[in-house]
Amino acid sequence: MLKKLMCAAIVGLVGTWSVAMAQLEVVVDRADLKPVPVAIPDFEAIGVDPETAQLISDVVRSDLESTGLFTITPEEAHIQTDLNIEVAPRFADWKIIQSDALVVGTVEQITRDGNELIRGSVRMWDVYGEELMRFEDSAGRQVSGRRFTTTPEDVRRIAHKIADAIYSRLTGEDGYFDTRIVYISETGPKNARIKRLAIMDADGANVKYLTSGAFTVLTPRFSPEAQQITYMSYEGGIPRVYLYDLRRARQEVLGNFRNMTFAPRFSRDGNSVLLTQATNGNSDIYLMDLQTRQSRRLTDHPAIDTSPSMSPDGRQIVFNSDRGGSPQLYIMNTNGTTRVCPSGGRDIACRITFGSGRYSTPVWSPRGDLIAFTKQSRGRFHIGVIGIDGQGERLLTESYLDEGPDWSPNGRVITFFRERAPGASPQLWSVDLTGRNLRRLQTPTDASDPAWSPLLD
Repeated sequence: MLKKLMCAAIVGLVGTWSVAMAQLEVVVDRADLKPVPVAIPDFEAIGVDPETAQLISDVVRSDLESTGLFTITPEEAHIQTDLNIEVAPRFADWKIIQSDALVVGTVEQITRDGNELIRGSVRMWDVYGEELMRFEDSAGRQVSGRRFTTTPEDVRRIAHKIADAIYSRLTGEDGYFDTRIVYISETGPKNARIKRLAIMDADGANVKYLTSGAFTVLTPRFSPEAQQITYMSYEGGIPRVYLYDLRRARQEVLGNFRNMTFAPRFSRDGNSVLLTQATNGNSDIYLMDLQTRQSRRLTDHPAIDTSPSMSPDGRQIVFNSDRGGSPQLYIMNTNGTTRVCPSGGRDIACRITFGSGRYSTPVWSPRGDLIAFTKQSRGRFHIGVIGIDGQGERLLTESYLDEGPDWSPNGRVITFFRERAPGASPQLWSVDLTGRNLRRLQTPTDASDPAWSPLLD
C-alpha cells in the first residue's frame, strides 16, 4: 500500500501500478520543500577493500544530502542489515524507520582486457510502494539498476555518477554531481594577492592548481565539453584572454590583441569565445572564431558593454552596459539584427532590468528561461535571477559582497563567491533556484570567480 505522503515534496501515484512507473517523485521547485528520507546502507564490498566501498557509499550520501532535497536515514537506525542487491528488502523494516526510498549497492573489482577495474552497482526501492524503481540508462532504456565502471584511481566518479542516477530518478531532472568547478585560488595579503587558476570536483575534492600564480588570473569559464577553460591573465603586462587545454595542460593567448581583453565566455557550441575588448576607454563585445581566430564585433556603442553570455540556442546574448546611465542588463540578437523589446519598441539591444541598483555579471541559464546576475543596491550585494523578458526578478542572496554567479549544468543551482564583511576573505557558496539551501563550498584557500562545468562524459 503506497504511503500517503503529505509533504509538498512528494507527488503520489503517477499512472497505474507498473514496474516502470514512478511512485516516488521529488518536486524541486518548491521553496517550502520538506527533505525526503532516503536510506543508503554501506555498499557491499566484493573483492575490493572495504575502504573503497565505504568511500563510494559516503560520497553518494554526501552528494544527495547536499541538495537539501533529501535526508539520509542514520545507519544506526537501520533494522535490516542482511541486504542483498538481488533480493527485495523487508519493506516493513524500512517503513518503521520512515525511509521513503532504499538504495542498495555493491562495489566489486573486475578484470577487463587485462586491466583491474572497480565497478559500482546500485538498485533503488520505493519502500511504501514496495516496488523496485527502474532507472533510465544512457540509451533511454528502462533498467532495473545502474552500473558504472572505472579505474581504481577514479573511484569517486563512480559515486558521483551513482548519485546523479539516483537524483535524476527521484526528481526527473539531470544531476550535477559528476562535474567540476574551476575558480580563482587566492592566497597572501590583501595588497599582494596571489591568484591562481584552480579546479576541483563539484564537492570540493581533488583540488588541482593549473597556473603558478606568477601572474594574476580572473574569470575562468569552461568550454561546453569541459576540456578547455578561457580566462583573463595579466601575463605580459596587458590583461588578455587565454585558453587552457586541460588534456595537454597547456595555455595560449587568444589572439594578438593590442588592447585589453577580458570577461570571456564560450559560445554554446564551443566553437567561439565571447569577450570584451577595451579601446581608448571604450569597451565593446566581440565574438572570436576559435578555428580562424577571426573576431566579429557585436556591440558598437560609446558606453561600456561587457560580461556577455550566450543563450542555449546561440541566437542571443545578454550583457552588461551603462548606456542607460547605470549598469543594467541588455539582450541582443547574436547576428546584430533589431528585435522587439519587452519594454516596447524595437532596438538592437533591449534593456531588461529597470529596478533600482546596479546589475552586472549576467549568465544565461542552461534551460534558457532565466538569467542570473549580481545586483548592488543600498550598500548590499545580491545574487538574483530574472526572466529573459525582464519579468519575475527574484533576489536569492544578500551579503556585504556576493558576486560572480554561474549555473549548475541542470540549471537548478547557482554558485558564486561571497565576502561577509569589509576585508573578509572570499569564499565559494551555492544556492538553489528557490533561494533555499545556501551552502558554502569548502576550498583549501580563499576562493573567488567560480564556474561550473557541464556533466562529464
